[in-house]
Amino acid sequence: MIRDDIEGMIPSDAILRHDLLGGVPHGFFTRLGGVSEGPYASLNCSTRSGDDPAALAENRRRVALALGVAPECLLGVTQVHGDGVATVTAPWPVGQGPSADAMVTDRPGLALGVITADCGPVLFASADGRVVGAAHAGWRGAVGGVLEATLAAMAALGAAASAVRAVVGPCIAQESYEVGGDMRAQVLAADPAAASFFAAGRRADHFQFDLAGYCVARLRRAGVGQAVALGVDTLGDEVRFFSHRRRTLAGGGPIGHQISVIAAAGATGLA
Repeated sequence: MIRDDIEGMIPSDAILRHDLLGGVPHGFFTRLGGVSEGPYASLNCSTRSGDDPAALAENRRRVALALGVAPECLLGVTQVHGDGVATVTAPWPVGQGPSADAMVTDRPGLALGVITADCGPVLFASADGRVVGAAHAGWRGAVGGVLEATLAAMAALGAAASAVRAVVGPCIAQESYEVGGDMRAQVLAADPAAASFFAAGRRADHFQFDLAGYCVARLRRAGVGQAVALGVDTLGDEVRFFSHRRRTLAGGGPIGHQISVIAAAGATGLA
């Protein structure tokens, strides 16, 4: 049942955080703590999932309130697996964000959210927390430079890469992420340095790809001050996470998505 009060809010242990981002309001939300049902149960936050709009609105309201921002200020983009970055200065209507795979802002009160279900959500913050970013990094986006583009957009707002901290959130882990030789060839053609992130697969001409490790390496290569990965596998933890690969292995069907969010310091009264 959807309520107007704050009863039944998302439990604190259903939101993952990292000390590297310090007091900057942020959270890698799991699929727990929402009101959606069926394949979307329960904290689905994807506006393009086919979920009940009322349930989706309530889920996103809960996420916003958990970060201390107004629900209308929880923003997302139309993710396209590219390297586009939106610099956010004002809210837009839910589901009407520009086509991009990352956002940056220096405006307190705005929360940047990326939707994932195996791809890597990456949250960024400047040393003082006043400039933040959020990126959706699947293998295509990571190879295409979305992480570097996010750092460049933060630099344009005054946050040098060397002062930025970045955390790669829950995503498909190497032991779960079997890929074909064609995908490996595409990655290596664009970035030969990625070879070390492919291990031998369990089948001929297949490999296990370390997406989180690759994202961290790209960030460090780009000069980020600090970069780490949570090391949480979305495919392996069905209780806490949606997973495209798990859905595919099960034969398809509708699926929800978890959200990862960050807001500039000052949104919840931080100095």
